[in-house]
Amino acid sequence: MASTAAMVNKKSHTYFEDAQALLIGAVIIALGISFFTKAGLLTGGTAGLAFLAQYASPFSFGQIFFVINIPFYYLAFRCLGLEFTLKTFISVFLVSVFTELTPYLISFDNINPVYAAFAGGFLIGAGFLMLFRHNASLGGTNILAKYMADKYGWSIGKFQMAVDSCIVIASVFIVDLELVGISIMGAISLNIILAVNHKPGRYNPGV
Repeated sequence: MASTAAMVNKKSHTYFEDAQALLIGAVIIALGISFFTKAGLLTGGTAGLAFLAQYASPFSFGQIFFVINIPFYYLAFRCLGLEFTLKTFISVFLVSVFTELTPYLISFDNINPVYAAFAGGFLIGAGFLMLFRHNASLGGTNILAKYMADKYGWSIGKFQMAVDSCIVIASVFIVDLELVGISIMGAISLNIILAVNHKPGRYNPGV
């Protein structure tokens, strides 16, 4: 029985399982990003940088997010392999597309910023968890976080929380101070999903 269980645990995901996880994860993340955008909030990582650039430029989040991740694919390929890199590229592309489409499919007349921070953070965190579970990410600091988790056993959630909080705090020069404080709540709610649910060694690629 033990050997049978081990064989089941080592069984790789099918292409269909990977495809549905990347698709659904991207939809969930895009919805969470829509919450943040409507409330004028920020998040961390390359998504946070894309938010800052969006607020300070004529380009949309999806356009900036896709371009800003391009340099990180080299790191992903060298450190985490071709499969991870391709899945990450697809995930970034899907999130970029869905963040462009979501405002045309759903709209909010009003959304409480605190609710947006927690609900949006939980949605994005759950989407991240799906991507990590299927050996993918959203690029940028996600790539570095997964590399540190795979190589050194670091907690992805704790690492991301530290990085994200620094990026959100750095946004005080662009965004209202109150919204920065609420955005930190969003960063914590996002990364607590990963810190609690993504333990080092629990989600191995292909399991």
